[in-house]
Amino acid sequence: MKDFDPTRPKWQQIADVIRERIASGELPPRALVSEVRLEAEFGVARTTVRKATAALREEGLITTTPGMGSFVAEPSA
Repeated sequence: MKDFDPTRPKWQQIADVIRERIASGELPPRALVSEVRLEAEFGVARTTVRKATAALREEGLITTTPGMGSFVAEPSA
């Protein structure tokens, strides 16, 4: 990813990237959204990644199963 925009929180920018990947099909339904992988990819703390996944969960784009992880939600009919 290119450099972060200093005028916006990093977690919002990470959420935007994940949102784009879901929309483009790069992350299909039921695909794992790995916090560990995102943390490494963006070079941010886990807390930052968790804020991004929480926002996406509120939007209904991902679902989180305790002990299993976060997954791209099935598209609603």
